Amino acid sequence: MTSNTKKSAFLATGLMLFALFFGSGNLIYPPTMGQNAGSAILPATLGFLITGVGLPLMGVLAIAYSNSHDVQDLAGRVAKWYGIVFAVVLYLAIGPLFVSPRNATVAFDIAIQPFLGDDAQLKARSTNILFSLGKYQISELQAWLAGFATLFFAVSYWLSVSPGKLVDRVGKVLTPALLLSIAVLVVYAAIFPMAPLQPPSAEYAATPMVKGLIAGYGTMDALASLVFAIIVIDAVRGMGYEKKEEVLYLTSRAGIVAITFLALVYAFVAYMGASSVGQIGMQENGAVVLAKAANFYFGAPGNILLAVIVLLACLSTSVGLITSCGEYFARLIPQVSYRNWIIIFTLVSLAFANVGLTGIVKFSVPALMLLYPLTMVLIILAFLDKFFGSRRIVYAATMLGTAPVAIIDGWRTLHGMLEQSKDDWIMQADAYLTGALPLYPQGLGWMLPAAAGFLIGLVLAKIFVKKQAV
Repeated sequence: MTSNTKKSAFLATGLMLFALFFGSGNLIYPPTMGQNAGSAILPATLGFLITGVGLPLMGVLAIAYSNSHDVQDLAGRVAKWYGIVFAVVLYLAIGPLFVSPRNATVAFDIAIQPFLGDDAQLKARSTNILFSLGKYQISELQAWLAGFATLFFAVSYWLSVSPGKLVDRVGKVLTPALLLSIAVLVVYAAIFPMAPLQPPSAEYAATPMVKGLIAGYGTMDALASLVFAIIVIDAVRGMGYEKKEEVLYLTSRAGIVAITFLALVYAFVAYMGASSVGQIGMQENGAVVLAKAANFYFGAPGNILLAVIVLLACLSTSVGLITSCGEYFARLIPQVSYRNWIIIFTLVSLAFANVGLTGIVKFSVPALMLLYPLTMVLIILAFLDKFFGSRRIVYAATMLGTAPVAIIDGWRTLHGMLEQSKDDWIMQADAYLTGALPLYPQGLGWMLPAAAGFLIGLVLAKIFVKKQAV
């Protein structure tokens, strides 16, 4: 493998990986963090980059470093059944059930809906019933969403149908267009900030880096990294590089390309959010910040520019999710072809997209609260594997320490209404853990039990080794 060939391969693959990671959530969270961080933007951004950029890179490298075929293979080190269950739930949650349809609805809300009229006109369209399907009524706004989602997923299907061409279609076409569109807005905002930086909010004033760390979790890219890793590795192998050293070399450098662009975009967008408060005030979410910033700098053309950015970001991520899910399930159930799987996932994503963004977010958060700790622990164990000799008992004990808290987090988030179920066991467990478990109120209560499970696993592994030696 020549130096020039390597450079071309990892650059194209890295651009593809950036585009796959950079979806709707990546545009929304940095400006929100920036508005809250204000003059503390530097430490907050550093924290955000650790979790929003560093952890996704670790996830991709964990698959390559462990020489795992996919996330099922890696999770199967806990137990074979666990590997299958974990992988299926992860792929479905981050694919057709939640994140893929969310990309379509976010693209619609930001790129299309603003051009349908002002608030009064949109309210009228949401109440103007066009026709009924049984007890369900379809409004004009829902019809617009259905039409857009159909077109959105038709394009996603076309880009996903030939995974061998994904690097060319995404890495060499969509990504440069996406980067150029973002650069026009954020670089202009950096050169001509809207207003001086305001003091940080109370929480960011106290611990800006910690708040940035937590904000970085919102991108959910650490979960997606285990899904996208197989696309990158397959792309590298499709270029003719089969040796583990070559695959790891190209994957790691592709990851560096991707996180470099991610880090630059996050930093610029976060700064734009921080400098916007004096001009547009505090906004409820990052999408509004972006829309008002684009309008402030460029007027109506700015809204068009933002629409292009959001459409490209959401489309590229949707393609990655559908492709990943199709490839995994084609291996899991080979009786159904890859093409048929992506047809299924495209149609399921389309159906869930019509639920609307609010409904998707409502049902996705509990699943992510459950999966995120389990995913993080799995990534860490992959890098520590050689330290404990791949002993299954270490994997199992660590997961047993992590899972109960993750389940409680997911359960209480699902209810989201602990005050409405005060006699429920989940309320009692939540109250107890809030006072007894460090970092639990911040959603990081799983860390201490995971560490304890890991240490117990190491002890048990040594005991079993000694018994076998006797």
